[in-house]
Amino acid sequence: MNSWTWDSDWPAPAKLNLFLHVVGRRSDGYHLLQTVFRFIDRADTLRFAPRDDGQIVLASPLPGVPAETDLTVRAARLLQEFTGCRQGATIFLEKHLPMGGGLGGGSSDAATVLLALNHLWQTGVARQALEKLSLQLGADVPVFIHGHNTFAEGVGERFSDVELAPASYVVLNPAVNVPTAAIFGAAELCRDTPAITPESWCHGQGHNDLESVACTRFPSVAEHLAWLRQYAPEAMMTGSGACVFAGFACRANAEAVLAKLPASMNGWLAEGLPEHPLAKIS
Repeated sequence: MNSWTWDSDWPAPAKLNLFLHVVGRRSDGYHLLQTVFRFIDRADTLRFAPRDDGQIVLASPLPGVPAETDLTVRAARLLQEFTGCRQGATIFLEKHLPMGGGLGGGSSDAATVLLALNHLWQTGVARQALEKLSLQLGADVPVFIHGHNTFAEGVGERFSDVELAPASYVVLNPAVNVPTAAIFGAAELCRDTPAITPESWCHGQGHNDLESVACTRFPSVAEHLAWLRQYAPEAMMTGSGACVFAGFACRANAEAVLAKLPASMNGWLAEGLPEHPLAKIS
């Protein structure tokens, strides 16, 4: 699509962490990370309707999430405050990504709100400035603004873009909501994995330091991971969980694994994206 309008369906794609190392901790408690983010074609969808009253309204609040604390509403209000924009919007959110799944769904939704409304309101904030602004909403939001598969460092906001080969991914969802804060706060979490440089990383290198904590505390994560590793030994958890995944160069091989999935487990096939669908919007 070359023209994005109020009538458009705006995608908010999921991400996978192809590895995730905790390499230290700052004095303020934030963890220092290294990871590679890969976008996939599984996505939430957002639509927007203009409002003349300046209000931000979420048409269908998520169960258990007050509209005032929803990241989509906070993102829109942040852009209003930053730019002085007096326009409003009604936000329609169609969820496909599980909450607490490690796929970045909430962060991706927030990023798409910023990208979409910056375009629709014509507020003219440069993408790099939007990246910096979005960090106020969460550490994973800037990468979705950045829009490229990338090696990320710091708390997840310093990027070195990487080219990734096409791949099909089997993604399994254990259907538990893994709280990120509980995983990062675990005493047993490894926080001293040696740092690597973006130039030295190669596809298939690394692991997820959060995985063992999540597997111990949420047995269904361990169960899904063990099942997937029967067919793909390199399978790992994404983010702080709960979803686990494995990549395949051949889509037919991914389809064959997914066909074996027990009825008691939930999973799907996703294609790796070369970049975020909104990577070129301004």
